[in-house]
Parts: sequence; C-alpha cells; structure tokens
Amino acid sequence: MKIVAALTDPAKAALAEQQGADLVELRVDLYDGDRTQQVRDAKAATSLPVILTLRSAQEGGRFFGTPEEWMKNVEPLLPFADYVDIEQPFARAAPAIREAGKKIIASHHAARMVPLYILFVMERELRAYGDIPKIVVTPEKEEDVIELLTFTQAATKPICTGVMGGQFRHARAMLPLVGSEFVYCHMGDTTAEGQYSVEEFVQLRKILGR
Repeated sequence: MKIVAALTDPAKAALAEQQGADLVELRVDLYDGDRTQQVRDAKAATSLPVILTLRSAQEGGRFFGTPEEWMKNVEPLLPFADYVDIEQPFARAAPAIREAGKKIIASHHAARMVPLYILFVMERELRAYGDIPKIVVTPEKEEDVIELLTFTQAATKPICTGVMGGQFRHARAMLPLVGSEFVYCHMGDTTAEGQYSVEEFVQLRKILGR
C-alpha cells in the first residue's frame, strides 16, 4: 500500500516525504513558469521516487497538445523522474522513455464505469507499453465498486486502480487492500475530487496495519 502525494505545488515535495508519502507525483500540466526548474527543485528536495505526469484535458488535466507536443514538454524533465505517466494517445513515446531508464505508468481515466470484461481488455492494452497499468473509473453504484474490487484482485500484478468523484470515496481505501499498487493522495489542493490527504491516509494505513 504505497501512498503517492499528487502535488499541485512542486514546492511541497519535502513536506510530502515528512508526512509519510512513499512517492511524489509532479502534475506538471498544472504548473506555471519554468517547469524544468520546478521539477529539478522538487527532485532535489526529496529522496522519494518521482512520478512525472502531464495529464491531458481529455482525462482530467490541463494539457491540450498533440502527442508530439506532449513528448516535447516531457523530454527535458526526464532526468528528474523515476516514473512517467503515459496515457494511451501518447503511447508511442514509451520506447524513448523506457530507453531513458524510466518506468512507465500506463494510465486511463474514465468519467464513467467500465464493464468488467473491458477492464481486463484495457489492462492488456496498457500493459503492452507500460510497467504498471493505472485504471481509474467513476462508479455509479455500489455494484460498480464491487466489480472494480473484483478486477483489482484478479488482475495481473502490478496494477493500480482508483475511482473519481466523492460519492464512492471509500473505494480509494479499499482498492489497495486487494492489490492496487498505489493510492493517490493530496497535499493541499486536490488533483481529483474525493482524494484523501497524505496525512489522512498515513493514519488509515496505521489503523489497517498495512
């Protein structure tokens, strides 16, 4: 059960480590100014592994460019990353990123629930170019949460699963118990509705004995 501090402010990398995060995610699509300097400073401020994420507008972020523009933005930041989050439309960048020695989180974020059989198809597609598939969906009812838990438990590991929205927030705490590699938490501003804070999840992990 590894806690990822999703940082809307890269200056909070050191605080994330102090509070008990296991990794930091730098959401560079949300950063203004000199991204290279911000990412360099964040990497220097913490000993934790760094996930570099340039999230597209289609999947809830603020990047609106083409795959070529995506890679142009990411490339100068690679020396400071341990993992790079790559959505399917940008998958052709994966070989170059892997050649740079980075692990790949192959991600898909859906603003709806995905049928169980599609989840397994999606896992195979993401695993074809990534080290860790990350699948985040939006449940509409409790049965959807149960299906997501079932998929997570049965999926080839490693896997990362999650939910969007506040209605089924509790699923964020349940999914790591059945095999989800990471749980994404906030430090200050949230990067997604329903996130727990790093402090909250550190305490929850202690309570659960994980």
